[in-house]
Amino acid sequence: MTNIRPRVLIEDWLPVAELGIESKRERKVFTDLPPLNYLHVWWARRPIVASQAVVLGGLLPTWTKELADQFPDDEPLSTVDSYRKWFLTTVGILGDPVEAARREGTGIAKGIEAFGYRQAWKNSPSALHLDLLHRLLIHTWGRVPAVADPTAGGGSIPFAAARFGLPVFANDLNSIAVSVINGGVKYPSDYGDVISELAALFANRLAKRLEDRLRPFFPVDQGSEVAEYLYAYEIACPRTGRKIPLLPNFWLDKAHPKAAVSLEISDESYELRVVEGPTFSFDPSKGTMKGGTAISPYDDLTIDGDYIKSEAQAGRMRPIMYAVGWRATGRPGKRPGALTFRTPTDVEQRALERASEAVAVSMDEWARLDLVPSEDIPDVSNYNRGHRLYGINNWRSMFTDRQLLTHVTFVQLYQDIVGEVRAECGEHAEAVLNLLTLMHGKMLDYNSRMSAWNISQRSVQHTFESHNFSFKSTFAEKMTPGHLLRWASAQVTKASRISSELLQQSRGEHDPEVILFQGNAANIPGVETGSISHICIDPPYYDNVMYGELSDFFYVWHKRTWGRIVPEVFPQELADVDNEAIANYARFAAMGRRKAELADADYEAKMTAIFAECNRMLHDDGVLSVMFTHKRAEAWDTLGMGLLRAGLIIEASWPVNTEFEFSMHQANMNSAASTIMLVCRKRDTAPSSAHVYLEDIEGEIRGAARSAAQRFQHDGIDGVDLLLSTYGPTLSVISRNWPVYSSIPDADGKDQLLRPEDALDLAREEVVQLRRSRLVGKAAHVDDMTDFVLLAWDIFGAREFPYDTARLLALAVGGVDLDDLERARIIKKKKGSVTLLAPSERLRRDADSELPGVRPESSHFEFTIDAVDTALYISDVDGMPTAKRFLDRHGFISDAGFISTVQGLVNAIPRTKAKGVWVISEAGLLDTLCTLYFPTVTLPEAEDLAAPAVQESLFGDD
Repeated sequence: MTNIRPRVLIEDWLPVAELGIESKRERKVFTDLPPLNYLHVWWARRPIVASQAVVLGGLLPTWTKELADQFPDDEPLSTVDSYRKWFLTTVGILGDPVEAARREGTGIAKGIEAFGYRQAWKNSPSALHLDLLHRLLIHTWGRVPAVADPTAGGGSIPFAAARFGLPVFANDLNSIAVSVINGGVKYPSDYGDVISELAALFANRLAKRLEDRLRPFFPVDQGSEVAEYLYAYEIACPRTGRKIPLLPNFWLDKAHPKAAVSLEISDESYELRVVEGPTFSFDPSKGTMKGGTAISPYDDLTIDGDYIKSEAQAGRMRPIMYAVGWRATGRPGKRPGALTFRTPTDVEQRALERASEAVAVSMDEWARLDLVPSEDIPDVSNYNRGHRLYGINNWRSMFTDRQLLTHVTFVQLYQDIVGEVRAECGEHAEAVLNLLTLMHGKMLDYNSRMSAWNISQRSVQHTFESHNFSFKSTFAEKMTPGHLLRWASAQVTKASRISSELLQQSRGEHDPEVILFQGNAANIPGVETGSISHICIDPPYYDNVMYGELSDFFYVWHKRTWGRIVPEVFPQELADVDNEAIANYARFAAMGRRKAELADADYEAKMTAIFAECNRMLHDDGVLSVMFTHKRAEAWDTLGMGLLRAGLIIEASWPVNTEFEFSMHQANMNSAASTIMLVCRKRDTAPSSAHVYLEDIEGEIRGAARSAAQRFQHDGIDGVDLLLSTYGPTLSVISRNWPVYSSIPDADGKDQLLRPEDALDLAREEVVQLRRSRLVGKAAHVDDMTDFVLLAWDIFGAREFPYDTARLLALAVGGVDLDDLERARIIKKKKGSVTLLAPSERLRRDADSELPGVRPESSHFEFTIDAVDTALYISDVDGMPTAKRFLDRHGFISDAGFISTVQGLVNAIPRTKAKGVWVISEAGLLDTLCTLYFPTVTLPEAEDLAAPAVQESLFGDD
């Protein structure tokens, strides 16, 4: 064990349940998010409350009697309980979120009524609490300790540290991240509210000029205000040559009054006309396209998806405006009326044509003046669905002609107004111009060919509703340009103002500096060696998000606005994807089958270099906190190896449920919801000369994993997150004994270092044993095939999950082979994933077959899951009475193994309904079967969800 001073709070305690609840609460209401979340898009941003807790937890000393004696007049330090309560209050948790969540869950109360206080991120520490915090930190560290985040991304960690009056060093490679951290953390910290006020002033000027310049292309009626223009695509029928609109459905609004688009066919063409309900003479749910193909309204024959893509790539799939959303403006000072839809007028259609003509005339001049993104989308890309398939090969193709005209005109006017900003704003000019650029980012995000119309929410979705470039079948222009900029200004200036208020009001007399760097996190020369007390890092998550590729959507525009002011922030043509610390498979695509191996090795090398730089910057007594979220074992293997090779020891690990979950999708997804907080220290002892092998520490690993799983499941950690909760303790055991060697020698017969993955196998086995007992009680083991199904549902909560994780689970269950599971028709393998088959898909139609599967006429079942699935199949096809006769014939009504399996499935399969219909059919069949025939089986509560209606992915390609 490392000899350390001081021991910090997070090494002994972190309120994981409270932080998990508050992290979800922080993101629950989309209209009431922390300011950083709506300042500008970033694709992975930690909750503020979790960031604040980890930042402080890594600096505050753990409570001891000696500490309390040194602060006799400070009641919060008098006992360990009062100290922990003070910690929760300091990070904004002013009550008992666990009890409040229980009240919400049982329907006693909701929101602030249940909690009794606002979301934690809104609650700043009092001056007294802040004073005690700084006295404690100086007592502990001999100074006000500095916090650093080498991969600062969306800025949550620097924001959290600055909010407590701590010196902050932040760094990121990505230009957009640096722009956002400047706008959301550094400038509000340095200058306060004045920035947002000045930015609003100049945004109004820009909006007026934008409005005047583009008025001929956006005709509006007096007394009305356009809320959005809605578009679909049109192609020529390959058989008749007549034009066909491509719409997945014809709904516009399902609220009162209902609105839809009527498709009216003539001999030569068609017409789209907006109509209102409450009833329609047609079914708006049936569009002209479905599942990758289209249906011609002229002959009702299918049009192949490949033909549609070829038309798009040839530039013959053109956008068409099919509806306009508008509001009555009324008297000055009054709010606009309700959203209403109408058919576009001839004047509006002609304005679109004029916009296209203007773009054609101006393009050469725009290119000469470098006003329009001329950059091609790189061939090295992980997100090709919106690129090559539908003819989008350069960044300006992400926009229609009129959208492009809007954005290029903004760039022109921005460049024109720079002189005015500098003359009137002085030292604040750079910050004001930064916020104007972030406003344009908002406009880009909500005004592209990727901005879909959300029917349920009656609003335009932003381009990155999904973290990719999936093409959208319908999209929108949000508002007219002047209104769009005013809306973006209101969003950005509000975010800046609130950031300033939160950063300023809680620091009291403390005025820390926020120092921001841009560059590779493996080399930050601006930070002195050994100068940082707490490095809190939220590194890139392996292959989860390709930040550089996504950020290029903004990069190509922002480098033409704020990039002219600070060219050093935008040093390249596009984002630096070569130096990103991610597992970027596209960069190694030319290597064929080795691409994954090489991408993993590249990620591990980069993370090792980053952690080595952390080691250099860290004070000898300092703490490194790593926040990491990923469900794949390879990600943890490479991350763990990076930490070990960088000379770090993992002292503690905490899983906090931080990931926002849109619950409708939860029954069909298996993504990790928890962030694992790893607490590390510098290794200060030389490696032992005696070799330590995995077998030497196997018992310690198993014990650590079992203890963690038992402890964290009581804090509400479940499913795949419970697996993840054991990875930190496992890595901790390895790090304390490092170097550890594998029992299997290398190709030359020499000892080789252990890969963390080998030890994680042991952790998974412990979780499997623990969860098996929880699911089925005393009859803990039925058979391996049945156990796999039970635990797959329990751990993933989804029918489909990654192939690699399925393989690891199968090994942990009892050495089951995925090929055997496929032959038994339990799973279906496909590229990169595995799917659990429904009972109807497991049917063996050969009556004499003795192969595993669903066999209604069989007299014997080798695997209990086959018997259960057969009963479910019969109940679904022939009814419950027939299923009862099947159960009686085999004696399953009283069979302990059968009942245990049923109980396990009931506990494991998500009991989720969407508008009263079971999302997973087996859950509903089991519910009825148990209610009728298995009274001893306990049925957990079901959850009923409302499903959103969104027109988004083109032809089902998502």
